[in-house]
Amino acid sequence: MGFLNWELRGRSTASGVAALLASGAAIALSAPPVHAQQATQPAGERTDQSKQADQEKAAPAGATLLDKILVISRTGETAIESLASASHVDQEQLDRRMATTPNEMLLGVPGVATQADARRVSTSINIRGLQDFGRVAVIVDGARQDFQRSDHGTQSTFYIDPELVKSVDVIRGPVANTYGSGAIGGVVFFDTKDAADFLKPEEAWGASVTGRYESNGKGWTTSATGAYRFNENWDALANIVYRNYGDYKDGDGDTVNGTGFDVLSGLLKTSIRPTENSELKLGWVGSSDSWDETSGGVPVNDVDLKSNTFTARYNITDEDKSWLDLHINTSYNKTNLDLTSLVPQKRFDPVTGLPTVLPAGSQSTFDAGTTGIDIWNTSRFETGGIAHELTYGGDWVGDNVKTGGTAGGDSFYTPSGKRNGSGAYVQDKLTWDWLEFIAGLRYDNYSLKDSTRETSGDRLSPRITVGVSPFETAGLAGLQFYGTYAEGYRSPSLTETLISGNHPAGVTFPFLPNPNLRPETGKTTEFGINYKQNDIFEPGDALRVKAAYFHNNVDDYIDGVTLSPFAPGSGCPFGPGIPICFQYQNFAQAKIDGFELEGVYDAGWGYAGLSASITNGHTISYKGVEADLATIPSSQVTAQLGLRFLEDKLTVGGEVQYNGKPKGNAVAEDYTLVNAFASYQATDNLKVDFRADNLFDVKYANPLNGSTTVAVYEPGITLKLAATMRFGG
Repeated sequence: MGFLNWELRGRSTASGVAALLASGAAIALSAPPVHAQQATQPAGERTDQSKQADQEKAAPAGATLLDKILVISRTGETAIESLASASHVDQEQLDRRMATTPNEMLLGVPGVATQADARRVSTSINIRGLQDFGRVAVIVDGARQDFQRSDHGTQSTFYIDPELVKSVDVIRGPVANTYGSGAIGGVVFFDTKDAADFLKPEEAWGASVTGRYESNGKGWTTSATGAYRFNENWDALANIVYRNYGDYKDGDGDTVNGTGFDVLSGLLKTSIRPTENSELKLGWVGSSDSWDETSGGVPVNDVDLKSNTFTARYNITDEDKSWLDLHINTSYNKTNLDLTSLVPQKRFDPVTGLPTVLPAGSQSTFDAGTTGIDIWNTSRFETGGIAHELTYGGDWVGDNVKTGGTAGGDSFYTPSGKRNGSGAYVQDKLTWDWLEFIAGLRYDNYSLKDSTRETSGDRLSPRITVGVSPFETAGLAGLQFYGTYAEGYRSPSLTETLISGNHPAGVTFPFLPNPNLRPETGKTTEFGINYKQNDIFEPGDALRVKAAYFHNNVDDYIDGVTLSPFAPGSGCPFGPGIPICFQYQNFAQAKIDGFELEGVYDAGWGYAGLSASITNGHTISYKGVEADLATIPSSQVTAQLGLRFLEDKLTVGGEVQYNGKPKGNAVAEDYTLVNAFASYQATDNLKVDFRADNLFDVKYANPLNGSTTVAVYEPGITLKLAATMRFGG
């Protein structure tokens, strides 16, 4: 696996960035301003944006995050309406967090954690203790992010700059299996910015420039956005972001080597509405990153990474959105990572296991392409007074991984090969007065192969959900109870199935492939409540609460194990210099249970939020031996408070988050973080944001990062200051 204690140091790519930023703004500014067609949104526009706008107009003045329509929803639900553990992070929250990494975008979302190691721009998402190899489906504008590189830390990573994102939706558990195969942990959907969100109703064009400075790592972020409305049915947006950060310091003031980075990211998106009931979105999201991986403080590898995502999304409805609400999403994601050795490195030959030297200039390449198509339709009708939302569709995703380079290089341990997964499903949501009932069934099929081996499998996975709203009295009318049983199916990955060769550094031992791996089956039972109430203490205020208890049995859970050559039947060959073998194997089960809470009160002049998650889990071998699950994250409680002044132009507030040590983690400790923020809309065209993260300079480590014996410490106090200038016409 990538088998030194890799660290990274950002390498400046500032040359030409200023020109790119200037060009991005100039494109928007130089575009000839058409008449804005009075630039109102098309009255009949049947898009996700119009649905959201309608919802917000109908909501009280103090409408909350949980009242926002989930972009990921197949039926246009809000989080508070969903009979599942769902969360939404909107543009206002993202702006307030001034996120540098995906981890910061997901602050306080219950049941969600991230693993990033020192390479903070590459992230793996953990939901309810499950992560890596597709257990959590990470989706950007409909495109699956399936890049994977074998290493001691994160396995499955994705790359998205927070500056490009306008909202994040999270659905936890296998109830998300309508969104693609394998997501037994859940789905995280990043929706990027649109011109319709950026332009004011009266504008034909608009542009903005943001500059931000961060004290810890002395980092700079520069962003430029331009949008243009060609006519009432066609608009486009472009965004370019450059970040340059040095190594940060932890809470003790010690520099954490290899944590600096510089990254250039961009976004292009256009929306075309051929009719008042249809919309086509075409988009590109890209990232170019460079850094040096270091070992013992010495740079050993030069790393260049490029990630490009192309998407096309089409939606058409009938006039009443009754029988036709058709969505067609196609996507292609390509990630290329190249390593060049800067110094000779002592290694073991992956084939013979004998000592060798990887010469300076040696290269390793990781190329992963993911193609996807997702088609579904929702038909709405009534039978005998019962309302139906019948959703049916199918999807296909194909991964094509090619690795290569010098023998003994890191790419040897991420196998080349192809994996295809497809599925079809049908789900009916029935509503009658105080009762809701959801029944669904999904069929999954997969195949994976390299040049010599091939394996495949398929399965049916059911879902049943019952929701009741039994009360009509004031104060209880908004209380809903629900229960769910859902299953999900994850096929083994290429790496889990095909990894082979000898460990390259430190101690040599063989990796054993396992083409007989069985797929994982997640079986989750969940009980939850939704509560919504308006006008509690004053007109226009709102309270929303979601809470759930879940229990997940993952049958045939896959994890890495060490095998002894002295154990009969282990498959580990006995011979000189072979102390152990490593292989991915099935366990009888992984048992994970926990509790999640998310609540928010908004009164217009201020808001308060509280979220919490407690997760416990262990594996069980086929012999009944239990062991702690290493991917269990910290238990968390996050409280948020914000106050609005000066006719909502000024917002000030803070966050407090307690993190409890996961059971069985040797290096984790309890810790509490305090953050503060302020945002001031000085004029229509000038906004100033300030944020202080880790205000009390706590030294802490994310228990998912690092190994079981070495802690990777997170940033100490970090002050952020940003200004955004906007103009349009």
